[in-house]
Amino acid sequence: MAERKGRPRHFLDLDRFDTATLRRILDLAQTLKRERHTNGSQRLLANRALAMIFEKPSTRTRVSFEVGMRQLGGHAVVLSETECQLGRGETMADTARVLSRYVDAIMIRTNSPTKLAELAEYASVPVINGLTDDSHPCQIMADVMTFEEHRGAIAGRTVAWSGDANNVARSWVHAAVKFAFRLRLACPPPLRLNGALLDWVQAEGGDVAYVDDAEAAVDQADLVVTDTWFSMGAEAAEKRHNQLAPYRVSEALMRRAKPDALFMHCLPAHRGQEVTDAVIDGPQSVVWDEAENRLHAQKGILAWCLE
Repeated sequence: MAERKGRPRHFLDLDRFDTATLRRILDLAQTLKRERHTNGSQRLLANRALAMIFEKPSTRTRVSFEVGMRQLGGHAVVLSETECQLGRGETMADTARVLSRYVDAIMIRTNSPTKLAELAEYASVPVINGLTDDSHPCQIMADVMTFEEHRGAIAGRTVAWSGDANNVARSWVHAAVKFAFRLRLACPPPLRLNGALLDWVQAEGGDVAYVDDAEAAVDQADLVVTDTWFSMGAEAAEKRHNQLAPYRVSEALMRRAKPDALFMHCLPAHRGQEVTDAVIDGPQSVVWDEAENRLHAQKGILAWCLE
């Protein structure tokens, strides 16, 4: 395969895009979801190949990207760190150069944002951020898609985050600016995002704020979101559990939101910790639609990257 010329279309973080581009990707995702059984969509990425690098375990990311490529007529190659030379000291830059000669795009799920940046710098094909410790943009594209399927435009709505301000929360902050909704963050002060991110929000004219407690965050919200208290690699310490216990999403907390508010969780869920069974299995929960839309949103991302 000859080396590509020109700048590839990477999908790294939501804050790097203008709103029109993100909307175009979501429009692609909706079209591909509607037309998933038609011949046209099944040939869209015919003979295209995606390499997927996993330094973290995965269910939804791996299956949705692999199935998505197949539904678009392409195929995927899965590489864990132990199955490629990255695990034996090859640099990310050299891996990027080699994979660019074999495949049409690369998705990586890694701890390190630095590795993602290095891969994107040296790859001559599109690189997609499947998750880092700093962000999870594919997830939030699926989440926005899911909300709008159920409730219409997210612009002007109120989204409440309750729990650990992790990588998913950071991408929600990016989305609040790009999609023009209000975001209230209820997090223990020691687990909040760094001030530089909120400085960026202010500079961009976004509406993102910390509130004192979960009840204040959720009050009259259109959407309530949480995530696991213990991300991959985080030690399940008693101190952390005690810090986050007041932020558990329960039926009582959901009653503070609007009567038609939705509940989301990117999964996997630790039932009884960040969310109760009654909420995640209840009528306001759209977590299974949200999980399905990872497939469709990522098909939109793939189609845009390889357009």
